[in-house]
Amino acid sequence: MMKNVLLVLSFFMLAGAGSFAQHGSFISGDHAKIHYQIFGAGMPILIINGGPGMSSEGFIPLAKRLAKNHRAIIYDQRGTGLSTVDNIGPATITMDLMVEDIETLRKHLGYDHWIVLGHSFGGMLAYFYASKYPGRVRAMIQSSSGGMDLTLLSELDIRTGLTQIQQDSLAYYTAKIRNGDNSRATRLKRGEFLAPAYLYNQKYVPIVAERLTQGDRLINSLVWQDLRRITYDTKAELADFAKPVLILQGAEDVVDIDIAKKAHRVLPESELVIMEHCRHYGWLDRPGAYFGAISTFLEKLS
Repeated sequence: MMKNVLLVLSFFMLAGAGSFAQHGSFISGDHAKIHYQIFGAGMPILIINGGPGMSSEGFIPLAKRLAKNHRAIIYDQRGTGLSTVDNIGPATITMDLMVEDIETLRKHLGYDHWIVLGHSFGGMLAYFYASKYPGRVRAMIQSSSGGMDLTLLSELDIRTGLTQIQQDSLAYYTAKIRNGDNSRATRLKRGEFLAPAYLYNQKYVPIVAERLTQGDRLINSLVWQDLRRITYDTKAELADFAKPVLILQGAEDVVDIDIAKKAHRVLPESELVIMEHCRHYGWLDRPGAYFGAISTFLEKLS
């Protein structure tokens, strides 16, 4: 069981490299200070990164790409990156509070509504936000989403995307970490053997492996604990969600494709795009297909 938990805790902790933002600042949340950055101009698109427990830094390249024609906003979820939270624990790291951080940011920026793009765990948070504030979501993009309920926890086995050597090496370095060796070198080696599961194009393994050395395991664990506590399930609330939804899914993603198909069945105005030769990171594995689908989707909203 512990082996599977460690894999799940690592599942959403990936992305690319950082750079400079057009604008960055802070807002005050509930016992928290939330850092955000804005790129470009036009229709506002909030990007909710994966994790939980990771900063938004790795999503700067995605934000910059979308900012060529739109305004892209990224933010560090409470307790990650430059965002801080008082007394990290079960009372301060909850899905409800994370949703309120998003809504506080929207109000602060003065948007009546915006487009919400959630990747991986960020997709789960996007669904939860839309279930609480459907009128504030103009449209939604779900990118390799963790889904509308907790099916992921019973379906996910990252090791199936690895060779036997990679699985054995991953188990070795995971055991070292579990036994107290939390050095960067050990975490990086573990990342090097785990990263291939997320990528069809293996040239990006060093980027993902480096990203896997980062992240806050305590926050990650607290978020999953809260998801179980609330029995996270947004299907009933979003069955009547009449806004456009684009669901992007890699055909070889570690997220079971049935999770995307289930969301497509539930959401009445959704479109499902399955990308061949693609795993968890569409903008790395299949940038043409990924950004092409988003561009076509956004053009319909103009």
